[in-house]
Amino acid sequence: MTISALRRTFILGGLSLLLGASFIGNSQAADDLLQTIQKKGSIQIGLEGTYPPFNFQDESGKLTGFEVEFAEAVAKELGVKAEFQPTKWDGILAALESKRLDIVVNQVTISEERKKKYDFSSPYTVSGIQVLTRKGQEDKFSKPTDLNGKKVGVVLGTNYEQWLKDNVPEADIRTYDDDASRNQDVRVGRLDAILGDRLAAFELIEKTGDTLAVAGKPFAPQEAGIALRKGNPQLLAAIDKAIAKLRADGTLEKLSVKWFKADVTK
Repeated sequence: MTISALRRTFILGGLSLLLGASFIGNSQAADDLLQTIQKKGSIQIGLEGTYPPFNFQDESGKLTGFEVEFAEAVAKELGVKAEFQPTKWDGILAALESKRLDIVVNQVTISEERKKKYDFSSPYTVSGIQVLTRKGQEDKFSKPTDLNGKKVGVVLGTNYEQWLKDNVPEADIRTYDDDASRNQDVRVGRLDAILGDRLAAFELIEKTGDTLAVAGKPFAPQEAGIALRKGNPQLLAAIDKAIAKLRADGTLEKLSVKWFKADVTK
């Protein structure tokens, strides 16, 4: 073999090794998050912390609620500790994308649009889009078109805002950074109605001294799942396995009855 031929063989061989190493590295990177979490011993979980009864602070300032206990149970099945990172809704998915969070457990509705950007676990709650208004006004909003021309409050960037834009474009949509401000505005008459999760509606009615009421049946069914970045199949599979176990052993139903007095997980 000539020196030129040897040189070509060496270069091609070296290139093959580099490409092979690169492929292996990329393949491992795709499913490294579960291993990283388990090595670290903790998982960073995003939630609002202001959304009772799903996740909120009790009188002592401690995070509690259905999703807090649910997320802790999932983390335990993964063999790690749950570390919560309270984050405003309008930035929570961006924090997931930037890797500040490992997962989001915050009633993130599973939609075809969101599935293009994120992976979702199997659903852990089943609910619907519910109209709430001041008590005595509930008969005015029995169908979506009743919202035409009305001031309707939604939290910015939520599924409820998008649903209104898609289904009731003639509504006067008012966006808010948080639930508390929106809820206060409907109570004092600055809004005609608000849209939210049916499961949270009854807790809100109780907290506001029955000054609010649900109006009609939910407009659209929706399922919530744990959101995570794409490209982590091992973590997704582990989370789904954990949810399946919690469902099978009755933990999910028990938590649901504790916080909602009904099983909202099916």
